[in-house]
Amino acid sequence: MVSKNQIKLITSLQQKKYRIVNQLFFAEGIKVIEELLQSNFELDHLYTTQNDFDDVLISKKTLIHENDLKKISALATPNSCLAVFKIPVEKVIVETGLIVVLDSIRDPGNMGTIMRLCDWFGVNQIVCSKETVDIYNPKVVQATMGSITRVNVSYVDLNSFISQTQLPVFGTFMDGVNIYKTSLPQEGIIIMGNEANGISEELEDLIQNRLSIPRFGDLKKTESLNVATASAIILSEFRRHL
Repeated sequence: MVSKNQIKLITSLQQKKYRIVNQLFFAEGIKVIEELLQSNFELDHLYTTQNDFDDVLISKKTLIHENDLKKISALATPNSCLAVFKIPVEKVIVETGLIVVLDSIRDPGNMGTIMRLCDWFGVNQIVCSKETVDIYNPKVVQATMGSITRVNVSYVDLNSFISQTQLPVFGTFMDGVNIYKTSLPQEGIIIMGNEANGISEELEDLIQNRLSIPRFGDLKKTESLNVATASAIILSEFRRHL
C-alpha cells in the first residue's frame, strides 16, 4: 500500500525543483534499478508489484498493487517496480582522458543515450552547461539503462571550464575538418552542441579544433545529424586507433 504522502512525494520528483528540495530521484524497471542497487547510489525506498529484490531490506521495500504503481509511475505503461534513490554529492571533475562536454542538450532521450555511449566507449566524465537537462529527470534515468551509475556528470559554467582547461578542445561543426582525415588524440575535450542551435557563440570562440562528419549522399541536403548519433560517430573515431 502506498500512502497519499508517498504518492505526492514520488510524483513531485518528476520536476527538477522538487528533486533538488528533497535530494531524491526515482528509477523504473528491473534492469535500471538493479544497476543502481549494485552501485554507490543509496536506496531510499523500493516499490514493486512482485516478490522480488530479495537483497533489499524489508524495511526499504513495499509490495504494491499495479494500480498503485500507475499512480506513481512516469511511464505510459508502467514496469513492475519503481525505486527512489538519494541524489549523491557531485564528484570533482578529473581532467584526464576523454571528456564529453554538453552545451545545452535539452532532450532527455539524447542525454540518456549520450551517457550510454560514453559508458560504451570508456568515457568516464561528462561536463554539462547548467542549461542541459538534469540527469535525474526520470526520462534521462530510464534512457541511460544503468549507465548513470558509471559515468560522472557535472554541471558547471562551461565558459570558465573551457577557458582554464589544459586539454585540447574539439568542437563539432558543419564546416569543420573531416573527422575521418584527422589525427585524434586519446586525451581531450569533445563539445557537443544544442539540438537546434549547435554550440553557443561564446564557446565557439574557445575551440581550437573544429571537426565535422562529412555527408556522403549525392545531393548532400541532409541538414544535420541527431546529437546522440553524431556523438556515437565521433566517440568511435576517437577510440578507433586504440
